[in-house]
Amino acid sequence: MPDIVWKVTVVYFTTILSFCCCFRTDVNPEDNPNIPAIAKYFTTKGRYEEVNPYLRDDILAVNRSILQPPSPQCREIHLTAIIRHGTRYPTSKNVKKMQKLYELAKSSAAAKESWLREIQTQWRMWYTEDMDGRLVQKGVDDHKHLAVRLSKLFPTMISEEKLRGGFINFFTSSKHRCVNSTLSFKAGLTGLWDITDKEFDHAVNDALMRFFDQCTRFVEEVDNNPSALSEVDKFRQGPEMRRVQEKIADRLRVPYDNITDDLTEAAFDLCAYEFAIKAVNSPWCQLFDESDAKVMEYATDLREFWKRGYGHDINSKASCALFHDVFSRLDKAAGENKSGQQVTEAVTVQVGHADTLLPLLTLLGFFKDSDALTSTNYASQTQRSFRTGHFLPYAANLLFVLYDCGGGDLRLQPLLNEKTVTFPGLTDKRASMPLYEDVKEHYRELLQGCDFEAECRLFKPPADI
Repeated sequence: MPDIVWKVTVVYFTTILSFCCCFRTDVNPEDNPNIPAIAKYFTTKGRYEEVNPYLRDDILAVNRSILQPPSPQCREIHLTAIIRHGTRYPTSKNVKKMQKLYELAKSSAAAKESWLREIQTQWRMWYTEDMDGRLVQKGVDDHKHLAVRLSKLFPTMISEEKLRGGFINFFTSSKHRCVNSTLSFKAGLTGLWDITDKEFDHAVNDALMRFFDQCTRFVEEVDNNPSALSEVDKFRQGPEMRRVQEKIADRLRVPYDNITDDLTEAAFDLCAYEFAIKAVNSPWCQLFDESDAKVMEYATDLREFWKRGYGHDINSKASCALFHDVFSRLDKAAGENKSGQQVTEAVTVQVGHADTLLPLLTLLGFFKDSDALTSTNYASQTQRSFRTGHFLPYAANLLFVLYDCGGGDLRLQPLLNEKTVTFPGLTDKRASMPLYEDVKEHYRELLQGCDFEAECRLFKPPADI
């Protein structure tokens, strides 16, 4: 988007902010032939716009009325944002599977449908292994636009004055897609305020943003342990997935044994990446109907559940360091505010991965169902809350906003993907913006324990006799 158009659009949205009631939250993708009918099942490869459909109409739309502090004198004093990187290319491993599927479709598929002819004669395998998860232009825009929207949602916090004054700090994973997302977020702000005379630093912090790599127990017991994902493997070999594979083989008119679970995953990924990166409804999407897409969604959710979610206790405990970092920043801001000082770190922006956010959300108790996801309960999990496509798209973000409401009344508001949420277990009438002390009491055991070094130690020392 040209800078001048972008800035005019921002001004336009500031002007019409009071008319936010007209935001469409029920946008039907069927109204747009460029949106695949199965787009809402793309899980962690889904667009942010599918989580917030009103952004399809205007990517800079914000609605400040969602914040609703308990009194007019409440003012924000600190904001921590933990953000997933923006839209990326597939990894080299994904690309290899896609290439294999493409070659099969070109050489062996005998179906006569127009979408297959399009794959065989017009579509080109443009993904290359050297792309390997790098940020795409859409990912750059994801973070530029998010920066602008958050500055409109919290204008006293994410402001030009605070940015220039050094009160906004940026941290990132070392991965190129995260570094480039961080640069894009900063570019969104400097472009919004026409800042050309100064650059703003960021720091790489893998201890916080890639804690999973540094947690020995997680690496050994889950990441490098095939049996940790046995439920995922069983589901991939089970009747639901087998039926999806057979339907794909039927649609291509190839033998059933030609379509493996890897190629099924590659087909679904092709549909998802073509849409996320290029905003097109790819002919690859024709290989799936909605019932197939629900099975594919469950397969991914099952993997995330056992790899990063509630499946193993160490998955969430690996995020202890990040959990403590969040609350130490909040405590520091609260202490400075109480003593009458200016809060030295008004805003913290931390850019990481889906694998950064999900363990922390799990540690905090979000999206926990009464029954674990397993290979055999697909049919009974249709109403599950653990649905990564609903809360973990590209550029997913978790915000902690600390308010001073006067008289020592500090409150903490969590937001997920620009929507207010309640801390699980805090469900009284003030739940959307509870007292900060109530939140700390709720998580007291974690705040007093949850020691990263102790949790991640592979062999715990014997208890003292």
